Amino acid sequence: MAHGRFQPSNRSEVAPFIAMDVLAEAAQLEAAGRKIIHMEVGQPSAPAPKPALAAASEALKHGKLGYTEALGIKPLRDALSGHYRKTYGVDVSASRIMATTGSSAGFNLTFLAAFDPGDRIVLTAPGYPAYRNILKALGLVPVEVEVGADTRWSLTPAHLEAAQIDGPVKGVLVASPANPTGTMMTAEALAELIRYCDDAGIWFISDEIYHGLDYAGEQKTALETSQNAIIINSFSKYYCMTGWRIGWMVLPEQLVRPTERIAQSLYISPPELSQIAAGAALDAVQELEAVKAGYAANRQLLLEGLPQIGFDKLLPVDGAFYVYADISRFSDDSLAFAKRMLHEAGVAATPGVDFDPVHGKEFIRFSFAGAHDDMKSALGLLKDWI
Repeated sequence: MAHGRFQPSNRSEVAPFIAMDVLAEAAQLEAAGRKIIHMEVGQPSAPAPKPALAAASEALKHGKLGYTEALGIKPLRDALSGHYRKTYGVDVSASRIMATTGSSAGFNLTFLAAFDPGDRIVLTAPGYPAYRNILKALGLVPVEVEVGADTRWSLTPAHLEAAQIDGPVKGVLVASPANPTGTMMTAEALAELIRYCDDAGIWFISDEIYHGLDYAGEQKTALETSQNAIIINSFSKYYCMTGWRIGWMVLPEQLVRPTERIAQSLYISPPELSQIAAGAALDAVQELEAVKAGYAANRQLLLEGLPQIGFDKLLPVDGAFYVYADISRFSDDSLAFAKRMLHEAGVAATPGVDFDPVHGKEFIRFSFAGAHDDMKSALGLLKDWI
């Protein structure tokens, strides 16, 4: 049937999220009977913490779950305010905290509330692909700045100065620890960049979704430097609650009501059950630290094992649960390399072109969020395959 004039919008022409494509292809192989080790997606293998499951179970007994206020339920927002006080020593009013449907909703809301079509927002390359895809779909302009070893894969004020030669920059988005590299900015570098943005009137968006998962370096929230920073976080990574689709934001006062108005129409509210569970998850530190210890063991295993089988150029893995490995000695086509590795070795990983369209062809990302035995098996399979 001819579609004629009925065509998709131009805004829908964003690149695919290749990690999810790899996941889908791996699932097809598994359905056909293949054993696949999953190192392609950043998804904890552990379930949601016990207090979260207990709170959700208790809520389900009452059977009445409904809309909440768009900003989220007060107990969760109060608990998150306490989290900032306890974890970072920062006072954040609960009135500035907003629960969201995962961090993804946080990005949508931030981009809509803080920017207008055509505004330019600086991102790092390599970086999380959904940033640029969402920006493009919303009519904003992602400005990808290549970062490297000279700045420890971090943005600097000098990068922003150069980016503004082609036009004003309205926002900067930084993740520390970062995806796909796992690299963290030093406390000094982060503070310097935030102060530059404050002085220049540039919105600083801090993706802190991997906070809690730090192994080297000092974890800092952008709120320690500026109350103008926009914080986006989630219960998906440290709290092992990906499928619950619950996250949060800390907003400057002037963005609270605008963001709330947009959220009322886009989402009505985050799921009440997930909000209840998330509030309880904040008290599960001992359980979650045990999960983190498992990641640390996986990290050490890969940092020692990958170089022994030829992946001998790795970016600093300070946090998160990723190793970003240079594969240039094996291939200059990470997409084809990842596909062969999946089909021939049975190991699913994400090609670097997902994170860096220019230089990512020489890199691949391994997630070590899975079981320790799977990480050991993956090293053996890769050794035989390479």
